[in-house]
Amino acid sequence: MSDLIPSVIVEAKGLHRATVIWLHGLGDSGDGFAPIVPALQIPDALGVKFIFPHAPVRAVTINNGMEMRAWYDIKSMDFNSRADIDGVLESVELISALIQAEIDAGIAPRDIVLAGFSQGGVIAYHLGLRYPEALAGIMCLSTYMAQPETLAAEHSQISRIVPLFIAHGTHDNVVPITMGKAAFARVNELGYNAKWHEYPMEHNVSPEEVGHISQWLQKVLAP
Repeated sequence: MSDLIPSVIVEAKGLHRATVIWLHGLGDSGDGFAPIVPALQIPDALGVKFIFPHAPVRAVTINNGMEMRAWYDIKSMDFNSRADIDGVLESVELISALIQAEIDAGIAPRDIVLAGFSQGGVIAYHLGLRYPEALAGIMCLSTYMAQPETLAAEHSQISRIVPLFIAHGTHDNVVPITMGKAAFARVNELGYNAKWHEYPMEHNVSPEEVGHISQWLQKVLAP
């Protein structure tokens, strides 16, 4: 366990039956999203454990090389080349190890949700759609897709049955909603079980969205 990426862990209340792995955005940490757990009001009987990993600290080119927690470098504001794919793949490996640790602890892939906000959502898309087993769900918030042009060739067939919760703010000035819609359109083209949600907000998570996330989690993690 010591080799795993450092994380904030909110243990399940009662018997551990399911796990949500939730990835933060650029410059944040696992501590940033951990307080959302009480607001989700997930019933104790579902036995859900939450893992909020801390992204590695790295230099971010568009921020003048400043070091901060980031799942990958951002070298350009051009969304077609914004995500440094080498960094994306490094983070995919880190999160794959977290998923495998949960599986080794007795939690089936079908009881694991992979979630991410902004940069974290890019990793959730990239890993979740290529993961060789069906997860309980994939949640992509205020985010976009790295290398959508390779998804048709690289996605796992089984992942197409996985429910996707995709959400975006209509006033997002960090990741334009057009990028979120483009990612949603891509998964729709490939026949994924994806649902689109938009909210009158900026680059954040709103109370209404939290309520919908709670409902969705309870549905996909129901025994």
